[in-house]
Amino acid sequence: MIFQQIVEFFSNPANWSGPEGIPVRLVEHILYTVVVVLIGAAIALPIGALIGHTRRGAWLVINIANGSRALPSLGLLTLMVLLLGLGFLPAAIVLVVLAIPPILTATYAGVRGVDPTVVDAARGMGMPEWRILLTVELPIAARVIVSGVRSAVLQVIATATIAAYIALGGLGRFLLDGLALRDYGEMAGGALLVAGLALLTDGLFAVAGLRRRPTAPTAELRSAEETETRAVRLTEQA
Repeated sequence: MIFQQIVEFFSNPANWSGPEGIPVRLVEHILYTVVVVLIGAAIALPIGALIGHTRRGAWLVINIANGSRALPSLGLLTLMVLLLGLGFLPAAIVLVVLAIPPILTATYAGVRGVDPTVVDAARGMGMPEWRILLTVELPIAARVIVSGVRSAVLQVIATATIAAYIALGGLGRFLLDGLALRDYGEMAGGALLVAGLALLTDGLFAVAGLRRRPTAPTAELRSAEETETRAVRLTEQA
């Protein structure tokens, strides 16, 4: 039975030691996720903040970002390998493309949703536009932005398994190697590890207080998905 095979996988000491053991693969998976999300945030945060503040180019940027979700990850990975060769770079590009949309749309929605009277008051005090964005709008929008980062992290954790298809590490190795050996216990164990990492990460966000009760002006943003829906609606109004 599959349950027995899973127990055997996790109870085998060989799977917990060495360069191909669970701890090493777990660290690799986390490292991939951290690097990719940091790169995605470095790209998406400035763009989302700028279009949220200026209200310019929102429709084009947001729809391009959301349209990138339709790109098949494995197909894009294959194309990147053909263009760039094997290594971390092709996988990183694919995962960054996946990480950008939730951070971008959440940042835009958060900044765009700041109470206009607060912004007008800052302008009345003589603040330059860049300072209004950095010291007024972004702090107020921080909770919404974090919801987008959380969504990006969870999506990258789930999709980073594709790195194994181009001879990289991570928890995807258990899925790919298990499939090659027809070891369904290893495959199921790898899937459980990925799911467990995602649940643990989500729990850490919750424990850290990053999931707060919605308050004005973002009461309708109850999840990352609703944040993105609101961003699309705002682009239509822009």
